[in-house]
Amino acid sequence: MKAAFYERQGPAHEVLCVAEVPDPQPGPGEVRVRVHASGLNPTDLKARTGFSAAMPFPRVIPHQDGAGVIDAVGDSKEAGRVGQRVWIYEAQYGRPTGTAADYVVVPSTQAVPLPDNVSFEVGASLGIPALTAHRCLFADGDIRGRNVLVQGGAGVVGTAAILLAKWAGAWVAATVMNEEQAAVARAAGADLVLDRLNDDVAAAVNARTGNTGVDRIVDVNVKANLDIDIACLAPGGVISSYAMTHAADALTVPLLSAMVHGCVLRFVFIYSVPVAAKIEAIRDINACLASGNYAPHIGMRVPLEKIADAHVALESASVVGKVLVVL
Repeated sequence: MKAAFYERQGPAHEVLCVAEVPDPQPGPGEVRVRVHASGLNPTDLKARTGFSAAMPFPRVIPHQDGAGVIDAVGDSKEAGRVGQRVWIYEAQYGRPTGTAADYVVVPSTQAVPLPDNVSFEVGASLGIPALTAHRCLFADGDIRGRNVLVQGGAGVVGTAAILLAKWAGAWVAATVMNEEQAAVARAAGADLVLDRLNDDVAAAVNARTGNTGVDRIVDVNVKANLDIDIACLAPGGVISSYAMTHAADALTVPLLSAMVHGCVLRFVFIYSVPVAAKIEAIRDINACLASGNYAPHIGMRVPLEKIADAHVALESASVVGKVLVVL
């Protein structure tokens, strides 16, 4: 099969190669998927650049997320899954082979049935973003009728959070940094879109919520936004943080303000989220997909041969929306 891979960490155009490698074969409890689309995430870039760990394997085929069709199974009892359309999550976690290839082998549970009304491109846009957004939103209970703030509403996790929150019946405010991002947040369904650089976010959110504040905050940069978050948080509200700029980043918490608000800080690293929570998230994500209410913004599509360009685009933040490799 054709696959992209790297054998040392470093810049995308220096270390990523595309070549023929042996076809993988599924073992017990596994399925093989013919990949139609592979989704990039910041975690893929961090693995390639050595953000917080050295090379875990001599060769790595990158990317955790993707979508395609099961074409082989490791257990005969799962033969009925051959031909099933699926979306994939955590393909490369703990393994050397991800979705940036014609075929990928994953545990059967990590190949999730993809509703017939959903494209492979949308399927490849789920995985890390949708699971992360779900954990941020729902780990502390139902959000129907609640108020939500998404800091970074045009990012892939931010967009997923808007889509899932609206599906679940929440009121949603989102912050962005320019008009292009604002259009993406509005298209996802945000009720209020604010300019993070020029608007008084806390004042605007409190005004629109009758000074009750928001019950959930999904934040791409809690280090920069914490004071704003606390200022518009409802009593007992939850701030969920899922990203950082540097591996050594630290957070200073204004304890008095946090205590007065009864603030809960939740940190989400999707790989360590309990299996039961992921099963619940998958159920909700597929229900949202089946309802026709999950439409992520796709900002870039490239063929496998251009994978390094896709990595550079995501790394430089030059693309708004999901970056995909289409096979």
